[in-house]
Amino acid sequence: MKIHPKAFLCNGLSYVIRSVTEDDARKLSEVRLQIDGETEYLDREQGEAFLDESAFKQIIRKDTENSYHLFLVAEVDKRIVGFSRCEGNKLKRLAHKVEFGVCVLKEWWGYGIGKHLLAESIHWADTSGIKKMNLSVLETNGKAIKRYEQFGFEVEGVLQKDKRLSDGTYYNTVLMGRFKE
Repeated sequence: MKIHPKAFLCNGLSYVIRSVTEDDARKLSEVRLQIDGETEYLDREQGEAFLDESAFKQIIRKDTENSYHLFLVAEVDKRIVGFSRCEGNKLKRLAHKVEFGVCVLKEWWGYGIGKHLLAESIHWADTSGIKKMNLSVLETNGKAIKRYEQFGFEVEGVLQKDKRLSDGTYYNTVLMGRFKE
């Protein structure tokens, strides 16, 4: 699915959120690799489950062709600095919901990019007949949990000792969902 590009100005930074294109595949591969090395909030360590340009092109094609998928990028001066995805399911019993994920390069935190990617995804879901959005977030990412709650997400459960981080400690994963009547 595609959306119309939208410009934002936050804390003096101008950026655009738009639908992904196949031309973004190489840059997305590089950005994802960098993001994985910048934070432990995501599932992967840097280099794990690496997606090259070809793999991203396949994902982009699939997401563009399916009305129950959405793949957005955030650009600053033509540079991709973050992205988000909503992945749905064509099975009738699951077709009412999507799984949401977002990531932004650390250099660009604090400019509302993640918040706007989330807001645009929610708007798409609400106008596309999607009734539920799901996401998971590491328990230590309090800022993200608070943001999701501000957008109507509720804690639906906690996966105990779900992830082991570099400090050797096990952490919980918080499962959150937003349901629209």
